[in-house]
Amino acid sequence: MANTAVSFVLQQLYQLAVEEGTLLRGVHRDFQEIKDELESIRAFLKDADSRAADVNGGGDNEGVKAWVKQLRQASFRIEDVIDEYVMYLAQRVNHSGFVASLKKIAQRIKTMKQRHQIASEIQHIKLEVGQIKDRSVKYQFTTESGAESSSGTRMTDKFGDRKKASFFIKDTQVVGFETQRNELVSCLVGGTNELMLVSVVGMGGLGKTTLSKYVFDNKQVKEHFDCRSFITVSPTYNMRELLTNMVKKLCKDNNDSIPEDMQNMDDTSLIKQVRDYLEPKRYLVLFDDVWKENFSDEIEHALISNNNGSRIIVTTRLTNVAEYFGRSFPIHVHQLLPLPENKAWELFCNMAFRGKCPTELEAMSSEIVQICGGLPLAIVTIGGLLSTKPKTTIEWRKVNQNLKMHLKRNNHLTDLIKTLSLSYDDLPYHLKSCMLYFGIYPEDYTIDRKRLTRQWMAEGFVIYEDGRTLEEVSEEYLAELIQRSLVNVSRVGFDGKVKSCQVHDLLREVIIEKMKNLNFCHLIMHKDDEQVTVGQTRRFSIAAISNTVLRNTRNSGIRAIFVFGKDELPEHFMGGLSSKFKLLKVLDFEKSLLNYIPYNLGNLFHLRYLNLSHTKVTVLPRSIGKLVNLETLDLRQTKV
Repeated sequence: MANTAVSFVLQQLYQLAVEEGTLLRGVHRDFQEIKDELESIRAFLKDADSRAADVNGGGDNEGVKAWVKQLRQASFRIEDVIDEYVMYLAQRVNHSGFVASLKKIAQRIKTMKQRHQIASEIQHIKLEVGQIKDRSVKYQFTTESGAESSSGTRMTDKFGDRKKASFFIKDTQVVGFETQRNELVSCLVGGTNELMLVSVVGMGGLGKTTLSKYVFDNKQVKEHFDCRSFITVSPTYNMRELLTNMVKKLCKDNNDSIPEDMQNMDDTSLIKQVRDYLEPKRYLVLFDDVWKENFSDEIEHALISNNNGSRIIVTTRLTNVAEYFGRSFPIHVHQLLPLPENKAWELFCNMAFRGKCPTELEAMSSEIVQICGGLPLAIVTIGGLLSTKPKTTIEWRKVNQNLKMHLKRNNHLTDLIKTLSLSYDDLPYHLKSCMLYFGIYPEDYTIDRKRLTRQWMAEGFVIYEDGRTLEEVSEEYLAELIQRSLVNVSRVGFDGKVKSCQVHDLLREVIIEKMKNLNFCHLIMHKDDEQVTVGQTRRFSIAAISNTVLRNTRNSGIRAIFVFGKDELPEHFMGGLSSKFKLLKVLDFEKSLLNYIPYNLGNLFHLRYLNLSHTKVTVLPRSIGKLVNLETLDLRQTKV
């Protein structure tokens, strides 16, 4: 509703400007141009983000990153000038005498310095964006449709080496999988003769490939099936190559000759070749790391149901992929969870010490295992790194204290980061900002569903769909992040709906690194935190009050402020909210030591979300009635 009203004001004002031939007409025209430019930039960023994230890119990678950073900063400035322009107009419209007010606005704008500042800023941005986009030719950027294919190719490059490592499994790496292994083996060799699919689902790093390969190579399984084929699908598979590879592996496993004319076959012929080969046999096919639900539609015609007790295994991070296969086959979904504490400890000791942990290193080792959060890939990777270090308390204390730094710098640990990053990189563009929001909250923080989704709505992350409310769409966004095994459900209500959620600690580290690179949010963790360059970040997450940052930040483009610390909020910060952070959309003070709201809070024209729950606030200022865009006001557990 607020957007509709603003659009109406802009349109009426534009008509008056045209009639009078004022400079305002040029401002409005240029204003519309940079709005269009912002949409163009966003399309470029969909491709550029994935290009800059490609750590295995060519020598121009740093140039790509610099170019993307310049483009993103330009988009920030465009958003700022748009919001400032809308606020500037809206503040001068009186609720009474609307048409008369519009004429007064047009007359006043002619002589006001701010109009010229807006016009000057728009012209400067247009020039800067033109120069930046000229340089895009060097990096051959495309819009969204082109980004999908190029991004997928790069994802394949990233995950190739990681997959190879899963094919060579040591017994020390399968700790904690005994129960799952037995359950999966039973599903494969027992039960119905009807073709059945077994889906292993879980987040990256949980050991889906390791467990499935362990089961695939199990002696009982080998003896039960006439032929087996292990197929790595990858995010961007080619169906023809996949079918060809499938025929070759099936023939090799059964010591049969490979058809000579296979290279000349089309997809239909290849499907027939697979069906003919499988029809008389009890077969097992493992499709590893499936990312797309329509993979089921493409492969089902090749997988003949011959009532021989044949089985299909699919590993995936996406719950909906497993569910989609259920349209074609009976399915058994095996949800892989983090290792329990005792199994995580056993696996770590196997990797780091080849057995028992020295008594003097137990405390520090326990802390490291806690950081791994039951993620087998993290335990194996970090344990393997520590196995090369001297077994002294001094050396291990160094590693423990700098583990997060090691995650970024150590070659073995960067593979862990790549694995966790793959799921983020595969997200649709509109979900990436939603995912980054989890990095705003402190480590191990359980986030209320409504709190999170309403903040997404306030920020404009949720895209309107006909016939649906924004709240319904935002909850669908969260459901997709859960289905993709990126977000863990912490609590479910009596109605079956998610009440709260959180992310794995190591995944949060990946998110924080991406937040920094994208200037998405600045985490103020210490009282001596350094000053943030104005315009270089869009959000503050305040765990500790840094007077340096809060006092010296002014006229910024900050869109959201979260306060999680237990320190008293300084008066200069609270009193300066409406002047220093005039473009704020989200203010979250939940459970902070807040005892009052400044009288001029109502000047925050763009504010859409205000959370004062569990604070000591007792009264709201009268100016809060001016917050015409406010969508959420949370006053739970206050004395208001």
